[in-house]
Amino acid sequence: MKKLEDYVVSIPDFPEPGIIFRDVTAILQDADGLQLSIDELLKMVKGVDFDVIVGAESRGFIFGMPVAYELHKPFILARKPGKLPRETVSAEYELEYGTGVIEMHKDAIRPGQKVVIIDDLIATGGTVEAIARLVESLGGEVVRICFVMELAGLKGRERLSRYHIESSIIYEGK
Repeated sequence: MKKLEDYVVSIPDFPEPGIIFRDVTAILQDADGLQLSIDELLKMVKGVDFDVIVGAESRGFIFGMPVAYELHKPFILARKPGKLPRETVSAEYELEYGTGVIEMHKDAIRPGQKVVIIDDLIATGGTVEAIARLVESLGGEVVRICFVMELAGLKGRERLSRYHIESSIIYEGK
């Protein structure tokens, strides 16, 4: 059986020269790769006491939802501005190539809830750091953050060092 990293397609010089883009969609295009990625995420949360899963738009939805379904946990959306219909809270964050804003429904997390955050990739860590701030501002506790892939050279793990981080695949570069 192949390892999860065998399903990732690496594209040199995208989006700019010197960058190797790690295409997670190749995992999704193969039934075995998809199943392996979800199985890996399930292992990351095995034995963890938590109440809800938060997924980051949009690939965090893809990877987080099957985990929530399998474990019979609620799934909370962290979305780009203007996409959620009820009252929201928001946080601004720095991206690798600019800034962004992420929102959650104001009533999505109840005080005292233990939260797992799932996303496809940790690069600089800005998006997930903003999501963690939102969870905490609503009274939740982030107990684990799980990624399919990690670009260690961008030091996102350091940025999120106060949290328990798990990654299925770690690439040493950027």
